[in-house]
Amino acid sequence: MTTAQRPTLEAVARRAGVSRATVSRVVNGSTTVAESIRDAVRRAVEELGYVPNLAARSLVTQRTDSVALVMPEEATRVFSDDQVFPGIIRGVSQELEAADKQLVLMLAGSPAGHQRVERYTTGRHVDGVLFASLHGEDPLPGTLARLGIPVVCSGRPLGGAQLPYVDVDHVGGVSRAVRYLIEGGRRRIATIAGPQDMVAGIERLVGYRETVADAGLPELVAFGDFTRESGGAAMRQLLAEHPDLDAVFAASDLMAHAALRTLRESGRRVPADVAVIGFDDIETAAYTEPPLTTVRQPIVELGRAMTRQLLRIAAGEDVEQAFILPTELIVRDSA
Repeated sequence: MTTAQRPTLEAVARRAGVSRATVSRVVNGSTTVAESIRDAVRRAVEELGYVPNLAARSLVTQRTDSVALVMPEEATRVFSDDQVFPGIIRGVSQELEAADKQLVLMLAGSPAGHQRVERYTTGRHVDGVLFASLHGEDPLPGTLARLGIPVVCSGRPLGGAQLPYVDVDHVGGVSRAVRYLIEGGRRRIATIAGPQDMVAGIERLVGYRETVADAGLPELVAFGDFTRESGGAAMRQLLAEHPDLDAVFAASDLMAHAALRTLRESGRRVPADVAVIGFDDIETAAYTEPPLTTVRQPIVELGRAMTRQLLRIAAGEDVEQAFILPTELIVRDSA
């Protein structure tokens, strides 16, 4: 009885009509090969049932074919009903699957978790690191970059670190939302701002402040942390301090959801008495009472774009430091 011979790299090359070196580059994840050729090689690999020798490939290339996605958040936050985190994970997973690479999800919501992530990533157990939801001037991204480990951040790193990042147009999105309220005749426009140790919270507050200042309107500000609980507390504070407010921009949809409930409990009608706009366009935004006007950010595409940038860096390509995705105002009945 004979044993079927395993398909070889040469057999894949013949089937795809390319050189052995080209097959090797495609199998090893290079993005320098034209997409049509990569497709031909992938078809040949699938048709022949070719299985790369991962151990040998790792020794030769000194790569693990794994990428870490680091989220400095507690597990209860990442796996809550805040759809930003699942959206990023989905986008990253889609791109890594297409590149035949593995995702290592790491949470760093505590000092011990942060130390564990630092040990793992500096130990070069992954080929690159994606950082999402950075808080404050976290030194870890800069440390990894200095060690030669590819790093891409979600949002501009605070503290002046010159690292590549992908983000959405927070300032422009908020500006469009507040201008929409102004054009609708609102003059006492408050904001429930996000945490000021995160670039999303900082830039969304900048967008609000610049727009109301340009219109000669007062700043009415309370702070939350992107959660429902904080949104409700901030809305109660705003009503106590500014009972004549006629609009609210909340820096996240979850805070906007809580604001809607608090306004209803206080006897305010939305939007007749107070208009409300959120940010994110999570799935439930269309099903609140009334449906929530919000700023849509392409969160899945954000995860995909981060991953594409990281894979390009790992392949030795140059990338722009900042890659900004557009946002869109989605008008519903709350404003």
